[in-house]
Amino acid sequence: MAKWIAKHEAPAPLEGPIVATVTGGTILWFAMFVVQLPFYGWFADRDLLWWVWCCAAGGFLGLIGLWYVRGRDAALKRHAAEQAGQAARDEDGAAG
Repeated sequence: MAKWIAKHEAPAPLEGPIVATVTGGTILWFAMFVVQLPFYGWFADRDLLWWVWCCAAGGFLGLIGLWYVRGRDAALKRHAAEQAGQAARDEDGAAG
Protein backbone atom coordinates (compact mmCIF):
# COMPACT_ATOMS: atom_id res chain seq x y z
CA MET A 1 0.00 0.00 0.00
CA ALA A 2 1.42 3.37 -1.00
CA LYS A 3 1.86 6.14 1.51
CA TRP A 4 -0.68 8.94 1.18
CA ILE A 5 0.84 12.31 0.31
CA ALA A 6 -1.15 15.53 0.50
CA LYS A 7 -1.45 17.43 -2.76
CA HIS A 8 -2.12 20.81 -1.18
CA GLU A 9 -0.07 23.18 0.93
CA ALA A 10 -0.55 23.24 4.68
CA PRO A 11 -2.27 26.37 5.98
CA ALA A 12 -0.24 28.93 7.88
CA PRO A 13 -0.37 28.52 11.67
CA LEU A 14 -2.83 30.71 13.50
CA GLU A 15 -1.25 33.40 15.66
CA GLY A 16 -3.19 35.19 18.32
CA PRO A 17 -3.23 35.94 22.02
CA ILE A 18 -1.83 32.52 22.92
CA VAL A 19 -0.56 33.46 26.39
CA ALA A 20 -3.97 34.92 27.29
CA THR A 21 -5.75 31.86 25.92
CA VAL A 22 -3.61 29.41 27.91
CA THR A 23 -3.92 31.58 31.04
CA GLY A 24 -7.70 31.65 30.70
CA GLY A 25 -7.89 27.90 30.19
CA THR A 26 -5.66 27.24 33.19
CA ILE A 27 -7.79 29.48 35.39
CA LEU A 28 -10.94 27.66 34.22
CA TRP A 29 -9.46 24.23 35.01
CA PHE A 30 -8.44 25.33 38.51
CA ALA A 31 -11.81 27.02 39.06
CA MET A 32 -13.64 23.82 38.11
CA PHE A 33 -11.39 21.88 40.52
CA VAL A 34 -12.17 24.27 43.39
CA VAL A 35 -15.91 24.25 42.63
CA GLN A 36 -15.98 20.44 42.73
CA LEU A 37 -14.09 20.10 46.04
CA PRO A 38 -17.16 20.66 48.28
CA PHE A 39 -18.85 17.77 46.45
CA TYR A 40 -15.90 15.38 46.86
CA GLY A 41 -18.01 12.89 48.84
CA TRP A 42 -20.74 12.90 46.19
CA PHE A 43 -18.18 12.15 43.47
CA ALA A 44 -16.56 9.45 45.65
CA ASP A 45 -19.90 7.71 46.29
CA ARG A 46 -20.54 7.43 42.55
CA ASP A 47 -16.99 6.48 41.48
CA LEU A 48 -16.60 9.79 39.67
CA LEU A 49 -13.51 11.09 41.46
CA TRP A 50 -11.72 11.21 38.12
CA TRP A 51 -13.77 14.34 37.34
CA VAL A 52 -12.18 16.17 40.25
CA TRP A 53 -8.66 14.96 39.49
CA CYS A 54 -9.07 15.60 35.77
CA CYS A 55 -9.67 19.27 36.56
CA ALA A 56 -6.62 19.37 38.85
CA ALA A 57 -4.48 17.72 36.16
CA GLY A 58 -5.80 20.19 33.58
CA GLY A 59 -4.79 23.07 35.81
CA PHE A 60 -1.28 21.75 36.39
CA LEU A 61 -0.79 20.94 32.71
CA GLY A 62 -2.00 24.46 31.99
CA LEU A 63 0.79 25.80 34.20
CA ILE A 64 3.31 23.85 32.13
CA GLY A 65 1.68 25.19 28.97
CA LEU A 66 1.80 28.72 30.35
CA TRP A 67 5.53 28.39 31.07
CA TYR A 68 6.04 27.08 27.52
CA VAL A 69 4.04 29.72 25.63
CA ARG A 70 5.56 32.58 27.64
CA GLY A 71 9.02 31.33 26.69
CA ARG A 72 7.95 30.95 23.07
CA ASP A 73 6.50 34.45 23.02
CA ALA A 74 9.70 35.90 24.51
CA ALA A 75 11.80 34.04 21.92
CA LEU A 76 9.64 35.36 19.06
CA LYS A 77 10.00 38.92 20.37
CA ARG A 78 13.79 38.52 20.74
CA HIS A 79 14.02 37.19 17.19
CA ALA A 80 11.93 40.08 15.81
CA ALA A 81 14.13 42.59 17.66
CA GLU A 82 17.29 40.95 16.30
CA GLN A 83 15.87 41.04 12.76
CA ALA A 84 14.95 44.72 13.13
CA GLY A 85 18.41 45.52 14.50
CA GLN A 86 20.07 43.63 11.65
CA ALA A 87 17.94 45.47 9.08
CA ALA A 88 18.89 48.82 10.65
CA ARG A 89 22.59 47.90 10.57
CA ASP A 90 22.29 46.83 6.94
CA GLU A 91 20.63 50.17 6.05
CA ASP A 92 23.33 52.13 7.87
CA GLY A 93 26.05 50.14 6.11
CA ALA A 94 24.49 50.68 2.69
CA ALA A 95 23.97 54.42 3.28
CA GLY A 96 27.46 55.02 4.72
